[in-house]
Amino acid sequence: MNLLSDMLLSEPAPIAVWAVLMLLALPALVVLASPDGVRNPRLELVETITWVCRTGQRRKERRARRAAEVAHALRFAGEVRVAATQAGEAVDRWQGHWQAAADRVDATFTAWQAADARWARCRATAAFGTPRTPQNPAEYASRERFLHDAVRAAADRGELPAAAVVGALTGGGGWDAWLHPAEQEVAVSRASAAHLALVYREAVAAERAAWHDVQLARRSRDSLRREAVRAEARATVVRSAAPPAGAGDLRRSAFAQAA
Repeated sequence: MNLLSDMLLSEPAPIAVWAVLMLLALPALVVLASPDGVRNPRLELVETITWVCRTGQRRKERRARRAAEVAHALRFAGEVRVAATQAGEAVDRWQGHWQAAADRVDATFTAWQAADARWARCRATAAFGTPRTPQNPAEYASRERFLHDAVRAAADRGELPAAAVVGALTGGGGWDAWLHPAEQEVAVSRASAAHLALVYREAVAAERAAWHDVQLARRSRDSLRREAVRAEARATVVRSAAPPAGAGDLRRSAFAQAA
């Protein structure tokens, strides 16, 4: 026994010989183990080889399915992680939009309050009455020029829309070019205050919509981050449950080295 052990350990060739002999004898053992195999050894051998081939094919298919599952889990986890990163960047962009909208609310409110104060001063001044002026074409032409200049100046400051300039030039939009300049100042101030109040309300609505978008973006980002964590966990479980790639080849290599 000790001599056989020494020979097997010191000489790898006998182990290889014994392995080849066992491999060659395996079909005979399988055939002789079955009564049907004794009566028809060729058929039994064919069926055995077919069974072995099918078993190997099923093993390969299982390994392929497991590898596909691992690849799918890893790919899905990566895609969700990228989507979560992009969602975080989208939150930053929407946050910037909302901040700009909030700044516009402050600016439009200040402009509206300033226009409303000017309108109040004009009303107070007009309460003292307007001086008498000659009623002739030159006076009315001067009043018309005053109205056009006042509306253009207000539009340039952003206190009136461009449509107001068109209305003043064409005699529409409720403008009266025959009014005294003091009364025209009141009309321009009133229109400016009304327009800036509308701009402020629109800015408030835009700021609320932007804040709503920020909240939606944050919820989407948080949901994707949670999904990314779950996907990473699933990928880890699937990867750890699957056999390592080339495990059969490694076992055969180890056996060959031992032999």
